Amino acid sequence: MTKPPAKDEIEDKGAPLIEHLAELRSRLIKSVLAFVVAMLACFAIATPIFNFLTAPLCSALADRGQNCDLIFISPQEGFFVAIKVSILGGFMLAFPMIATQMWRFVAPGLYRSEKGAFLPFLVASPFMFLLGASFAFYVVTPLAYNFFLSFQQFGATGEALDGGQAAAPLSVVFQGSAQEYLNLTIKFIVAFGLCFQLPVLLTLMGKAGLVSEAGLQAGRKWAIVGILTLAALVTPPDVITQVILFVVVYGLYEISIFLVARVEKKRNEQLRREGLLDEDDEIFADELEDEK
Repeated sequence: MTKPPAKDEIEDKGAPLIEHLAELRSRLIKSVLAFVVAMLACFAIATPIFNFLTAPLCSALADRGQNCDLIFISPQEGFFVAIKVSILGGFMLAFPMIATQMWRFVAPGLYRSEKGAFLPFLVASPFMFLLGASFAFYVVTPLAYNFFLSFQQFGATGEALDGGQAAAPLSVVFQGSAQEYLNLTIKFIVAFGLCFQLPVLLTLMGKAGLVSEAGLQAGRKWAIVGILTLAALVTPPDVITQVILFVVVYGLYEISIFLVARVEKKRNEQLRREGLLDEDDEIFADELEDEK
């Protein structure tokens, strides 16, 4: 392995293992404290946050001329709803602090060039999660709830009773549990937020040399199977949301191939300038990828 240039050496000197463990403990404590403070702040305003999260359902019900009413089916359900809202909001609020603490822990062990390469991914990760969560909340969730609510039944004619008397019209309408609604909505938000991390993850792996453009192209058929399986697991059993998740994630996979190709091109150019890569090496690498 070629030693990095002197100007690119690690800034900090080596430290005993006990010092690293002590620093890790300090960073974890700060991260947990940030999360607890953010969670308590969200718990204080849990009701407005929950009301905001019910917007897709209320909009779908309003289009049908129905009131937006959710119920508690157990005495403690309201408390657990507030806790779940607080955990979700607390994590999102505290994530910048948590990421900063983790970065400060690993940064001293990186070369300057590695810091410059890794930092953009640290910034892109929360951005992509928020993008995926927003897409889920404003696009996917309304479509899903409109689909579910379409199975309501208003005043259908019942069967005749004994003696020929007509039964009262049957109505089957939505009376949802607040906790069940929140669980499903959070599932949408987290699933799409994590799926939108795909370009960040694959590009970072490409920069580390763990994946390549040729490998990702060759693995398209397996990616399709994996994405279809994921869509079936993390979305409700309706075709609309499953198709949307598949299209979005597969699109992100294709974007990842493009980003990995750019990373490979820049890395090869850098290696050529340093005299560490020649045409024979590139041909050999291409032959290995073709064999895979």
